[in-house]
Amino acid sequence: MSERDANLSRIIEMAWEDRTPFEAIEALFGVSESQVIAIMRRELKPKAFKNWRARVTARKTKHEKLRPEGVIRGYCPTQYKHR
Repeated sequence: MSERDANLSRIIEMAWEDRTPFEAIEALFGVSESQVIAIMRRELKPKAFKNWRARVTARKTKHEKLRPEGVIRGYCPTQYKHR
């Protein structure tokens, strides 16, 4: 897998994660929210894209501006446990 494919895969994975804000994706990969939406539209099946958009639209955890103050993490503390 090329680095580009790996980055694309990680962007899609982060976009699916409920607790990862679009701002975190932009900070890591330089991809804006509108670009993430375009990637998801291009890479997902139409029904999967529709379901994803319905889930993330106005979701507080996907937009830093809508999050309560004091939430500084982009993921759940138990999400990346070593196995």
